[in-house]
Amino acid sequence: MVGILGLINGLEAYVPILRTIIIVVIVFIVLSLVISLIKKGLLKRVKTKRQISNVEIFSSIIKVIFFFILIFTAFSSYFGSWAGLGIGLGLFSAALGWALQKPITGIAAWIMIVTKRPFDIGDRVIIGSVRGDVSDITLTHIYLKEVGGIVAGEENSGRIIMVPNSILFEQNIINYTQQDEFILDQVVVSVTYESDLDKAIKIALESAKKHINEFIKVTGQEPYVRTYFQPSGIGVHVRYYSPAKRIQEFSSLITKEIFDEINKEKDVEIAYPHTEVVFREKK
Repeated sequence: MVGILGLINGLEAYVPILRTIIIVVIVFIVLSLVISLIKKGLLKRVKTKRQISNVEIFSSIIKVIFFFILIFTAFSSYFGSWAGLGIGLGLFSAALGWALQKPITGIAAWIMIVTKRPFDIGDRVIIGSVRGDVSDITLTHIYLKEVGGIVAGEENSGRIIMVPNSILFEQNIINYTQQDEFILDQVVVSVTYESDLDKAIKIALESAKKHINEFIKVTGQEPYVRTYFQPSGIGVHVRYYSPAKRIQEFSSLITKEIFDEINKEKDVEIAYPHTEVVFREKK
């Protein structure tokens, strides 16, 4: 009898440890299920192999972090007071948050990209002062094929820009192609005050229609003209919708077309800064 009581008393000494282990296992299983559900949700939204890999890596890292936090919590609660545990966890969290502030912010921004979809791979975007076509999205960086750069314009420079995800919460994001593939562009020509303005407007409109006719059918948007007074003439602005990634190409074609057509006319002349002496007979 004494031996049995001694055995029971000996087992009772291990009950707190067993209870702690069971609680840790149960909590870890629950957290693993939650992480798995989040992972499935993210996998439904991602598109590329790189993004799928990012989701897998991210979920694994979170599981490992939670596991070590649970182990730390279990040991602290078993061997020390809950007050000490709270202080320890607070200090640990503050130190970890300070040390990993940028990476954690970057991962949070990556989750925002995957869930909210402010842009996708292939979109042309402006992030702060950086402009380019999105070529890849990782846990820490966005890769952009630079537009402009050394040569001013809307064409790819051939350089790759790595933008840290963490700055997305601090910068304006402009997406050229989130709504569709077309954006508003314009070609401007100045004609003299002596020119036939109606004919100049007609030339500008017909030049634009000639080169973007196929896109008018898609967008349903016809080119239109706005005119403005300028010091040396009238500014004729022909505006039209053009593919975002080809606006330089079509603005160049329309510019040449307008120039060639104006040169054929006698009563339309391009205005430019120059000095002209006019003699008039005094009445």
